Amino acid sequence: MVTSNKQLIASSALLGLLIIATLELTGAQTGVCYGRLGNVPSPATAVSICNQNNIRRMRIYDPNREVLQALGGSNIGVILGVPNTDLQNVAANQANANNWVQNNVRNYPNVRFRYIAVGNEVSPITGTSQYKDFVLPAMRNIFNAISSAGLGNQIKVSTAIETGLVVNGYPPSAGTFSPQVQSFINPIVQFLASNGAPLLVNVYPYFAYINNPGSISLDYALFNSGVTTPDGPYSSLFDALVDATYSALEKAGGSSVQIVVSESGWPSAGGQATTVDNARTYNNNLIRHVNGNSGTPKRPGRSIETYIFDFFDEDQKSPEYEKHFGVFLANGQKKYPINF
Repeated sequence: MVTSNKQLIASSALLGLLIIATLELTGAQTGVCYGRLGNVPSPATAVSICNQNNIRRMRIYDPNREVLQALGGSNIGVILGVPNTDLQNVAANQANANNWVQNNVRNYPNVRFRYIAVGNEVSPITGTSQYKDFVLPAMRNIFNAISSAGLGNQIKVSTAIETGLVVNGYPPSAGTFSPQVQSFINPIVQFLASNGAPLLVNVYPYFAYINNPGSISLDYALFNSGVTTPDGPYSSLFDALVDATYSALEKAGGSSVQIVVSESGWPSAGGQATTVDNARTYNNNLIRHVNGNSGTPKRPGRSIETYIFDFFDEDQKSPEYEKHFGVFLANGQKKYPINF
């Protein structure tokens, strides 16, 4: 049978798309957060480490040219951050957002962008409150720029929040956004719902545990034991935090909004319950859990796209425990056995 070159090219392209779709549906849900505030490997080395360890997703916090060039052609799915310090400029007018997208997205056609995270952990009740009025206008402008570029089906526009915006988290069904943040977060949730985009959430059982060790057991925080709640059994604090956020989303008009866990991890030194063994236990159990199809009690039967914080230790951060979230050492070796 004679097959034309065009047919072969089309068949190869279709096969490639099918392989990518298969990977999307069969695990490979876990990525890493490539923070660079410290003595970390170069972007090219970081991408090589990802390839060696079957890490197919990465979150980066700013559009660093060297990082984006290294990611080009890697087929690593990327969360690209609009830094908080850029929000006011991007929110000011559409032209600024168009330029941002041109310079940092369109100029890198070989990078596989998944999400644009417009701001990180901005909140009216924390030290980031000066940015709160810029998040939603910046999201709208970035969304318009992405759509105008014909990339709206490939790249979703969101923002990353911390679970501290959620109160009344026990039982998880009682979770709601704090009254102090509702005027900020509710319009964002409704924007995400109208555009079919997920909410990026930084989920840290570590902080929930150390802030309330009298009520939360270490084993529950490490996925080693479950509890019974008025909502039913929960096998991990991670699931409870995610479901409390889902409950808050529902109350804010975002029942259709999915959660992507844009950060989660456990420090190996520098603070309470910070040991290499606890970090190893948490991160391995996290990967096993989110790559499975168990989901959470509120959203069962699906894997949970999750990005582990941190790829490497960042020794320029503070307080001390913030320097020790890395899974890999600066020389590229694993800090402890971990299987992605």
